[in-house]
Amino acid sequence: MLDKVVIANRGEIALRILRACKELGIKTVAIHSQPDRDLMHVRLADQAVCIGPASSAKSYLNIPAIISAAEVTDATAIHPGYGFLAENAAFADQVEQSGFVFIGPTGDVIRMMGDKVSAISAMKTAGVPTVPGSDGALPDDPDKIHAIAKRIGYPVIIKAASGGGGRGMRVVHSEASLISSIHVTQSEAAAAFGDPTVYMEKYLENPRHVEIQVLADGQGNAIHLYDRDCSMQRRHQKVVEEAPAPHIDPEARRQVLQSCVDACIKIGYRGAGTFEFLYENGGFYFIEMNTRVQVEHPVTEMITGVDIVKEQLRIAAGLPLSYKQEDIVARGHSFECRINAEDAKTFLPSPGKVVHFHAPGGNGVRVDSHLYDGYTVPPHYDSLIAKLITYGEDRETALVRMRNALDEMLIEGIRTNIALHQDIVRDAHFIKGGMNIHYLEKKLEL
Repeated sequence: MLDKVVIANRGEIALRILRACKELGIKTVAIHSQPDRDLMHVRLADQAVCIGPASSAKSYLNIPAIISAAEVTDATAIHPGYGFLAENAAFADQVEQSGFVFIGPTGDVIRMMGDKVSAISAMKTAGVPTVPGSDGALPDDPDKIHAIAKRIGYPVIIKAASGGGGRGMRVVHSEASLISSIHVTQSEAAAAFGDPTVYMEKYLENPRHVEIQVLADGQGNAIHLYDRDCSMQRRHQKVVEEAPAPHIDPEARRQVLQSCVDACIKIGYRGAGTFEFLYENGGFYFIEMNTRVQVEHPVTEMITGVDIVKEQLRIAAGLPLSYKQEDIVARGHSFECRINAEDAKTFLPSPGKVVHFHAPGGNGVRVDSHLYDGYTVPPHYDSLIAKLITYGEDRETALVRMRNALDEMLIEGIRTNIALHQDIVRDAHFIKGGMNIHYLEKKLEL
C-alpha cells in the first residue's frame, strides 16, 4: 500500500480522500492556500503545507509548489481529486517524472481522452456508441463542411476539441449560418483553450445525460459500476444526480455497460473513470470521458457498496482490482443534491462565515461536507459546500428521504441553494423520472 499521499485539492473531496486514506492506513499531507488553512482536512491531516496565496493559479494550479510539497514531506503519491489539475496530462507526467505515483490514469490516456476528437475516435475503435458526426476535426474547405452537415442532418452542434464545462459549443439550425458559426466557435476555442480545433456532431434536441462509472487497474482488468442520471442541469452544470438512471432500455444498458468495460481494457485505462453519454429514444451516444473521480461518485457507492476512492488508492499502489464484474450488483436507488453557497434564485455566490451548520441524519442519509460552525466560505473557489446523498431500497424511498433530509439541513450565515433542491424533489415531472437535460433550465425560466 502507498505510504503517504499528498491531497492536491480542497473542500469536501479533499476530506473524502483523507478519510479513505485513513481507512487504508495511509499517511496524509494536506496542501492548502493561505485562506484555506482552516479547512477540516487540513486540521485532520498528518501534515499540512501552505503552497501559496488565494489565487488558484498560484496555489492549487501551481505544479512546482505541489511537487515540492510532496518532496519535503517524503510523500509517495499525489491524489488530484476533481477539478484543478485532475485532468491535466502535463501534471500527471510531471508527478511521475518526479518519482511520485499519480493517482489516476497515465498522462497519455488523459491527453487522448481530453481531446474530444481523439476520444471519439478511440471510442469508435473500441465499439462504444457515438453521436453521428464529422469523425474528426473539421476541414478548411467550406464545400466539404457543408457536405458533412448535410450527411449528419440539421440541427448540428459545433464543439471545441479541447472544450469542457459547457464552453466552446454552438448549435446550428440551418446551412446559412454554418460557416460563420464555425469561425466564431474556433475563435472562442482558441481564446479559452489555446486550441482552435472544432468538430461537428448531430445535435440531439431532447436527450438525457447518463454516465457509466468504471474502474480499471491497468493490468487488463476492468469493471463497470452501473450508471447515473445527471440530466438535472443548469448551464451545463449538474445540480441533482441519481443512480441508477431511471427508465433505461435494459438491452441498451447491457450493451453500453459492456462496451465501456471493453474500451477501458483496449486503451489501457488505470483508475476510476466515467463515460458520459447522451441518451435519446433508447440509444446511447458517447460525448466524453472524465479521467478522474466525479463529484457524484457517492450515488454509485451507495447502490454498489464499492468505495471508489479506496479502489483508486489500491490501484495506484499497483494492486489488481478488488472486484470482478460478477461481484457488482446494483441494489436500491440513490440521489445526490449539490449544496452550493449561492442564492437559490439569482445563483449569485454567497461566501462568508457559517454561523451554524446542522447535517441531517437518519437511515440512508449521507453528507459529504467540509463545513463546521464558524468556518468561513472563501470567495475564491467553486461554491460547492456540501453533497447531500440519500439511499433507499427503491427510487420512491430514496426520494422521500431526500425531501426529509433537505428540510432538516440547516446552514446559517450564508445563502445556499437548498430551497432550489426542495423545489426540484417535489416537482411532479422529476418524481416520475427521466427528464431531459433542458428541463431544469426551462423550469427556472417560468
